[in-house]
Amino acid sequence: MFWIGYDIGSSSIKAALINDKNGKTVGTAQYPKVEMPIRSPKAGWGEQDPSSWWENLRIATQQLLKETEVKASDIKGIGISYQMHGLVLVDKQQQVLRPSIIWCDSRAVTTGEHLFQKAGSSKCEEQLLNSPGNFTLSKLKWVKDNEPELYERVDKFMLPGDYIAMKLTGACTTTPSGLSEGIAWDFTQHAPADWLFKEAGIDTDLIPEIVSTFSEQGKVTQQAAEQTGLPVGIPVMYRAGDQPNNALALNVFKPGEIAATGGTSGVVYAISEKVKTKESTRINSFAHVNHQKDAPRIGKMLCINGTGIQYSWMRNQLTDAMDYASMNELAASVAIGSDGLIILPFGNGAERMLRNKNMGSSINNINFNIHQQKHLFRAALEGIAFSFVYGLEILQGDGITLDTIKAGNDNLFRSEVFSNTIATLVGKDISITETTGAVGAARAAAYASGAFSSFDEATATDEVEHVYKPVDKYKQEYLAAFEQWKQCLEEQLHQQ
Repeated sequence: MFWIGYDIGSSSIKAALINDKNGKTVGTAQYPKVEMPIRSPKAGWGEQDPSSWWENLRIATQQLLKETEVKASDIKGIGISYQMHGLVLVDKQQQVLRPSIIWCDSRAVTTGEHLFQKAGSSKCEEQLLNSPGNFTLSKLKWVKDNEPELYERVDKFMLPGDYIAMKLTGACTTTPSGLSEGIAWDFTQHAPADWLFKEAGIDTDLIPEIVSTFSEQGKVTQQAAEQTGLPVGIPVMYRAGDQPNNALALNVFKPGEIAATGGTSGVVYAISEKVKTKESTRINSFAHVNHQKDAPRIGKMLCINGTGIQYSWMRNQLTDAMDYASMNELAASVAIGSDGLIILPFGNGAERMLRNKNMGSSINNINFNIHQQKHLFRAALEGIAFSFVYGLEILQGDGITLDTIKAGNDNLFRSEVFSNTIATLVGKDISITETTGAVGAARAAAYASGAFSSFDEATATDEVEHVYKPVDKYKQEYLAAFEQWKQCLEEQLHQQ
């Protein structure tokens, strides 16, 4: 039998089929082939039309079924991974009321800060493990304050994955993990943070029905089946945000294990059993997919917005369609520290780990007699890697132990400059496994249905493709370069 998983990204929709004999991938599809547009009516805003996610999911599903020649009737369930923190609003007819305010939108920073002060920083830290920040509930509050007539028509607010599940099943539902990523979950009450909704002036009736992460969350309707080619009546069995799901795909469930990603943004996602934090304004703490009240598993997430997008920008602006492998090769020809060139990669909106400062990216210490294109490439990779290490220091200061680091085969982690820099500075191996969020979601659906006895069994066929080990003989050079980078960062933060 087969299971289908979706990854609802802001760039594209990915779909994957796995079989439950061994968990292997049968086929994958992605649509569109070019990145979906992000609308930005004002600086710092980011919006997408949720209907475009559904349309692209339909096409990706049809492509996948056609290319694999798998009979739709042999698909037994669905798993969903999705871009985190977005806001989707629907009316009583389940019609979308406005474009989704997605993860990279910074408009609610001030709204979240006011809510944090009004509700009380100590209470937020103790019960939410977070400040409200620029996340889903703050975005909903922004709509209430700035679009009151539209807000009056809202029946439910949802995350992007909740919207896709609604389109598949006709039911408006969400999960504790999803509410925690929207900063709307009280970890002490193990329930929605009704007191925070009250402070925001938002009725808790707008919360969809809450279902478990691994559970039957509704069945595919006749209409959805006709539009996608999926069988009528198969269940959605799993749903999680992209970073918790990425950790699941890498089989990261235990305290001390860390999942890292290096896509458009960069993420370090560490598992802890401690339901507490002292860094509620710089990192996020979410209910991981296997979190339970009596067996807590908290995903402590640190996000750097300006990572892969910076390297992509550099490729588009400084090369004539050079591929990333060639850029990485040029970067590797430059000495550690890029001959003094320093790049801060924070050019993609407000950075939470920098206390929501929107400081932009900058190139520092450039010398026109020394520095060339290859130096820019190396300094970019080093700057991104250094930001990861800077974030790991914050996580360790918040009580995280660092036992293992696992990552998928993202563009950044294919670079030896990038991966060796991190491995050497933190003194840990980085294991690279070829997997995707859509594959992880498909396996999670199968696991939730009992097709696998454990997630170890579901991922047993995955092979570690490469292990980056610390380059100890050059550790002092890496440390010196990191300290110079950190000094540059702290000087610019002080100026702001």
